[in-house]
Amino acid sequence: MHNDITGIILSGGKSSRMGENKSLMQIGNKTVIEYVADLMKSLFIKVLLITNNHEDYEFLNLEMHDDIYYQMGPLAGIHSGLTHSHTHKNFIISCDIPLMTTKMIEYLVEFKTDKPITIAKADGFIQQLCGAYDKKCLPNAEGILLNQKKESLINSESKKNRCKVLDLVDLVGAEIIDAESLPFYKKDIFFNMNKRSDFEIVVQKLTHQN
Repeated sequence: MHNDITGIILSGGKSSRMGENKSLMQIGNKTVIEYVADLMKSLFIKVLLITNNHEDYEFLNLEMHDDIYYQMGPLAGIHSGLTHSHTHKNFIISCDIPLMTTKMIEYLVEFKTDKPITIAKADGFIQQLCGAYDKKCLPNAEGILLNQKKESLINSESKKNRCKVLDLVDLVGAEIIDAESLPFYKKDIFFNMNKRSDFEIVVQKLTHQN
């Protein structure tokens, strides 16, 4: 287990497309977030949960922190996680990626690079909500959030675009791994749940896996 890397789980989404809190949906005798939390606990001695609804997740027995910048998307969750972490290196994962594997996480956190972010590309997308983030990214994340906040105040009539983590990735630079080329890659390990049909896919895969 890693004692020099903090595991950070993000659970701040509204689950609007799912119609209910997707992280608390039940698969067998475990919730979706328990699959993610158990995975992180198996790898990192210190695991944080970033959520604005602490009472919903007390059963996980994890240290919890709110977003510092509210309603500004997952970048705000990453910002809060890095703020409250006491380690330089951190592994950040969204609560809705229950098919992730220990081998992929280990590869990402142990990859040798001088870049402050290490993430994967898979299924045609950069998987920015599952990767290693150095604490040195914190000032840049804060700068993006502050700029977004200022823009939303100036143009209050338009719905502000939620801060994209890729803005941070582009700003600080990242090591982007071709996950599908790795020998231990499994299809759909980065699969995240947004709709009811996504949940059914995850249920099927986890049921067969167990």
